[in-house]
Amino acid sequence: MNNLLYLKLKNKIIIDYKENQLDDIYIFSLLKNIESLGYTFSEQIIKILKTFSVGEIEEFHNRIVDDLKTILGTKFNFQPMYPNFPKQVMDANETELYLNATMHYLGDWFGVRILPKYTIESRESLKDNLKLKVITLGSIDDFNLIFTRLLKSKIAISEADKECIEWYIKNYQDNILKLFPDEIPLKENIAFIGAKLMKYTSVSEKFLKDSLKTSTDVLRLVTAISEGDVSLTENTKFKNIKKKDRRLILLLLENCKEITEDMIRHKEKWKRIGEKLHPFEYKSKFPKCFEAFDIIRNDKPFETFYSKVERFIREKDFDSLVSLLKKRPGEYARRLDTLIRLSKDSFEIISNFEQIADKISTPILLQMLNNFKFRNEKQDLRIFFPKGNISKVQAIENRLSNIDEGSRQKIVEICRKKLIDKFAKLKPLGKVYLDENLKNYTVPFALRSASKALKTISRGSQLDLPKGNTVRFFIWWKDGKGRTDIDLSAVALDQNHNFLTTIAYFNLKEMGGYHSGDITSAPEGASEFIDIDIEQFLRSGTRYIVMSINSFTQQPFCDLPECFAGFMIRQHPNSGEIYEPRTIENKFDVTANTKICIPMIIDLEVRKVIWTDISLTTNIGYNNNVLNNMSSIALMSKAMTSMRKTSLYDLFQLHIEARGERIEKKTDADFIFSVNDGITPLETEKIIADFL
Repeated sequence: MNNLLYLKLKNKIIIDYKENQLDDIYIFSLLKNIESLGYTFSEQIIKILKTFSVGEIEEFHNRIVDDLKTILGTKFNFQPMYPNFPKQVMDANETELYLNATMHYLGDWFGVRILPKYTIESRESLKDNLKLKVITLGSIDDFNLIFTRLLKSKIAISEADKECIEWYIKNYQDNILKLFPDEIPLKENIAFIGAKLMKYTSVSEKFLKDSLKTSTDVLRLVTAISEGDVSLTENTKFKNIKKKDRRLILLLLENCKEITEDMIRHKEKWKRIGEKLHPFEYKSKFPKCFEAFDIIRNDKPFETFYSKVERFIREKDFDSLVSLLKKRPGEYARRLDTLIRLSKDSFEIISNFEQIADKISTPILLQMLNNFKFRNEKQDLRIFFPKGNISKVQAIENRLSNIDEGSRQKIVEICRKKLIDKFAKLKPLGKVYLDENLKNYTVPFALRSASKALKTISRGSQLDLPKGNTVRFFIWWKDGKGRTDIDLSAVALDQNHNFLTTIAYFNLKEMGGYHSGDITSAPEGASEFIDIDIEQFLRSGTRYIVMSINSFTQQPFCDLPECFAGFMIRQHPNSGEIYEPRTIENKFDVTANTKICIPMIIDLEVRKVIWTDISLTTNIGYNNNVLNNMSSIALMSKAMTSMRKTSLYDLFQLHIEARGERIEKKTDADFIFSVNDGITPLETEKIIADFL
């Protein structure tokens, strides 16, 4: 049992009743200490703690405080260049700010860390009125259910989820199979799980033989063994494979049906894997493998599914094209828009789609429903999130012509019906309350590249800003190999996404924005802060504030031993600590294999945080700072604030139509979907397991 993991994921812990009676003063001291971190305990946990001895409560206190500090990042030194921030920056003149920065940069030239010396003034106690997070009592069954639900996911899971799965497999070892669901639907997840079973248990072989059906499944497994990208988008440096594992992998490959075509899709990867597997040594034992590797290695001719698709499109042979695509319903669905635009008979195309729609996965049907719902509405941009471990986004000009309105409506109708039919087979929900505010939260279709965060939020979701006039961005990092300069910036844009100003190392204060000072190295760790005065920026014509993180010294974030960021809402910015854990709204690790990160956009006008969690991979100038990437930032801002994605409200409404009765009063409900109660947007593992 791992209380730190349980606390981080569910805000729950497991403790048992003892046989003592503790004086209330110990409980009071414990509560005061965790309140300083923004937490408190449920009544049930307090009752149990009262049965602890003095020694047991001291041990519990040290452990829970240490766990909370780990989650919140408060173990680190958060003293910025200007230790009395933000007032110190507000009061400083431009000459003082300029000279301090100049001396600091000169120090870089001579390898000396020069920081201005100021007396750290005492700070007022935190004046903000805050709601504490309540830690509740959990159970072993509920804790184990986290693992089971992650395995049931129909979407690619995040790196944080993978770490969670690995912890369970490593600690439960051969007993882990008891927690497996009846089905693990996603191939990427199967590959990762299989690799960890091979590493930590003796029960992997049967699981792999039952689960891997194609050569691409086996490729994902080999990639997972090498700790690579199981989406197969990024290149992987394949590790040497033990002899017994080579035989197992070749056996798994031999047992698949047609392997050559699938292997040709990833020819270069298989060529490199062949160097590790030595299939030519096992020519007689695994003849299919030998033949496939021979074709790949010697570039022998072989027509694949996708080459046939492209040939039929070039030849305008739509009958053959449709017949071929119907054999792969998911591929037919992805190409449906193209087929309609190319074909003269959209009725037949849609009729064929209807015949195979029940074989298409729930996530794809949901995305099709949303895409065709808004298909003919005028949109300037088309937005794509390419598959892969890096959270990239692409936006291009929308040049698609409209499709026939009748065809559009028919596809929407088919998708809705098939989804409702799927959901109707699940357990009835009874009377259901559905919160309208869930329209602001997107369905978590792709968590593969999601940052590890205090609150896991689906990309594109819009969260209400809590009460307070100051948004405080923060970042903390530690040097990697050599001096590492990470820059925190905030870009102000008007309602048309036109640039207004930047709060950054080269512009510490303007229009109600204040930067805590540029620190250009972090041998023992360093932090930067930016305060955004919402009212002042609104008066200046600002609509959007884009948070941007740049690696000035060009190290990818993934190469740093520690790098995290986040934001707070402050009602009284000069009270409390600069890094005040009670005011943290979200904290997330910055670990992508990239040098530019845009975690969020603040829409000041409607007081919403638009969660973006994306990386820019456009050409970077000699100096990687926010000004050199302005066009990309403005484009991403426009893309992320205008895109239409399936909301949790849409998803849950379909479930209600299929297997429930919607009611208006939360108190009368058997089931609740809400921002704060029942199934909430933060219960990602439950949503991806039980509702997708």
